[in-house]
Formats: sequence, structure tokens, C-alpha cells
Amino acid sequence: MTGRFIVIEGPDGTGKTTQAKRLADALAGAGQRVIQVREPGGCPSAERIRVLLVEGEPGDLLNWTEALLMNAARHELVERVIRPALEAGQWVICDRYYHSTLAYQGGGLGLDQSKLEALIEMATGGLEPDLLLAFALTPEDALTRARERDDEEKRFEAREDSYHARVRHAYADVLNAAAERGETAEIDASGSVEDVAERVKRAVAKQFQDAF
Repeated sequence: MTGRFIVIEGPDGTGKTTQAKRLADALAGAGQRVIQVREPGGCPSAERIRVLLVEGEPGDLLNWTEALLMNAARHELVERVIRPALEAGQWVICDRYYHSTLAYQGGGLGLDQSKLEALIEMATGGLEPDLLLAFALTPEDALTRARERDDEEKRFEAREDSYHARVRHAYADVLNAAAERGETAEIDASGSVEDVAERVKRAVAKQFQDAF
């Protein structure tokens, strides 16, 4: 029995975390066995790594240290949580996956793409999502939302606007490539939480007829 692996991707401020919970709740309400996880994090060991990555100042870590830590957290999450859940027939909703590394550490920091892909392969063992939901929002709205969040996780948001512009451009390339390889649905992340949740639900129902 094999579960379903759904990844929600997009730049900071597009509402991924809120919609991941909405989707998990909707699937559970339809009788599915579902877990919701996030990157970096999603299990105790990866959550400890997350603190290093998302708190503090942008210059706290060297660029390759950031990429290595990101993939260390990913490996913990995949092997300890995601893969066992899928093998048990559960649905897994993941807020970010390796596409974020290609956009943030690859596009944003300018790290070598082939080396990042090798790290990702080691971290994930080649595990791909069954559906990738690519959230889209205007750059201005996304960055404003991200910077207005009231929490301590500001390390990425504190970087200069040019960094965020590089991330957005990289995301477009990464998500276009993902669409060519497999199942991807672009989600308009503008409007109310309820409107976006309905778009997400329609995309999932289209891909998996037994979802709801």
C-alpha cells in the first residue's frame, strides 16, 4: 500500500503553511490518513537544525554550510517520517521540499546547481512528490507578507531585495522544469484564505479522484 506525497512550494509570503494545514484538515475530514510536515524541520532532529537556518542574521552561516544543513534536515525528515508514512499508505503534505534549495541556495546564493542536485539526491534518495502545488503571488505582495510575520524566523527575509529577486527568478525555472518532469499545478495564491483553499482542493481532486 502506497501513500500520496504532496508538496507545496513557492516564495516566502505566498501562504503555503496556512494552506498546507487547510489541505491536511480537508483530507483528514474525508477519511484519509494524513500527516503534515515542513522543511526545514518536520521531526525533532530536523527541527533542531531548523533553528540554525531560520533564526539569527543572514551572515551567520557560510553559503555552503546553509546548503549542507538544509539537506541534512531534509534527509532526517525523508527517512524518519516521509518515507515510512508513504509505505504505510498515508498522505503526506509537505510545506517546501528540494525545489526550495534550488531556488534559495542555488538561485539566491549562486551555488553550483550540479553540486546541489547531488546533495539533494543523497538527502532524498530520489523521492519525488506525486503532486507539486506551485504557489504564485506578485513579488511585492509575497515579500510584504513575509516581512510582516510576527516571529523570530527572519534570517531569510532579512536578506537584500536583490537576493529575493534572484530567488523568484530561480523559482520560475525550477517549477517550470518540475512541470515538464511530472505532475505540477500552479495555484493563484491571491485573494482570501478560503479562495486559495478551494483552488488547492480542486487541484488535488483533479489529480487524485479518491482524495475527498
